[in-house]
Amino acid sequence: MVAVQWYPGHMEKARRDMAEQLKAVDMIIELRDARIPLASRNPILDEMAPQKPRLIVLSKIDLADEAETAKWVESLKSGDNRDCLTLDIAKDKTVKKQIVTACAELTKEKKERMIRRGIRPRAMRAMACGIPNAGKSTLINRIAGRTSAKTADKPGVTRALTWIKADSTLEILDTPGVLWPKFEDPRTGSLLAATGAINENILDLKEIAMDTIHVIREYYPGILETEYRAEEGTRTDVMLERIAETRHLLKENNALDIDRAASVFLHELRRGKLGRLSLEWIKNDETEKSLSE
Repeated sequence: MVAVQWYPGHMEKARRDMAEQLKAVDMIIELRDARIPLASRNPILDEMAPQKPRLIVLSKIDLADEAETAKWVESLKSGDNRDCLTLDIAKDKTVKKQIVTACAELTKEKKERMIRRGIRPRAMRAMACGIPNAGKSTLINRIAGRTSAKTADKPGVTRALTWIKADSTLEILDTPGVLWPKFEDPRTGSLLAATGAINENILDLKEIAMDTIHVIREYYPGILETEYRAEEGTRTDVMLERIAETRHLLKENNALDIDRAASVFLHELRRGKLGRLSLEWIKNDETEKSLSE
C-alpha cells in the first residue's frame, strides 16, 4: 500500500475549534463512508469525546455492498450509548426524521435526569463530525430543509463551525471534514484516497488505483476482469492497461494513457459504475479488535 498523508492547516484549526465546543454538546453524530466504515473512523473523536453518546451514520450506502453494510451496522451498534444508521442521504426523504428520532433516544437519559432535577428540558445539542467528502454537508442541508452548507464532490469545502436547528428538540453543530495527523496503517490512507476523502492534487493516482484494484480483486474476484475485458490472473499494473484500452484512453502518439486510466478507474468506482462494492469487510479477528478499541 502506498503511504498517504493529508492534514492541512485548516483541519488542525477545525480540530481545535471542535475541542472547544465539546463541552457545549450532548452527543456526537459521526458520519462514515459505508464502503470503508473502519478507515473512515476518525480516532480524534475517540480521544476528544470518549464518553459522549454517539450516533454513527453510514453514508453512501447506495455505493456499498448491502450484505457487508448490514454486518457493519450490527458491529457498530454494539456498545453503550451508541447507535448506527444507514442513510442514502441524497434520496431518502426520511433522513431528518431518522436523525432526530435516533438522537432523542440517545439523549433520553439526560433529559430524564433534567426533569428529575426540576429542570425544563432544552433542545439537545449534537456535533456532526466526519471525514471530508462523506456527505455531511448534504446531511446538514436535508435536516435544515435548505441549502445552509456548501456541498461539492471534493473534500475540504466546509471550513467553519455552524449551528443549525433541526427542530424544537435538536440543534446540530456542523463541522468541517477532518482527518487526523498521521495514518498509522498505510491501508487507511489508500482507502480514504480511493473513495475521495483526500485532495487528489497530492496523490499518485496510479499507485492508489493499483492498491484499490488489489483490494477489489481480493473481495470480488472476476468483477474487474469482466468490466475491463481482462484475462484471469492479469497483473495489477497490466490491469491499468486493459482499463486504458477499454475506455479508449490514448496519448497523442497513440500510446496507452495509464495516468488517465488510473483517474478514470477511481472516478468510475466512486460513481458506482463498477457496482456496489465495499472495500472493507468484517472477516477476521484483527478487524473485530479494531472495532472494539
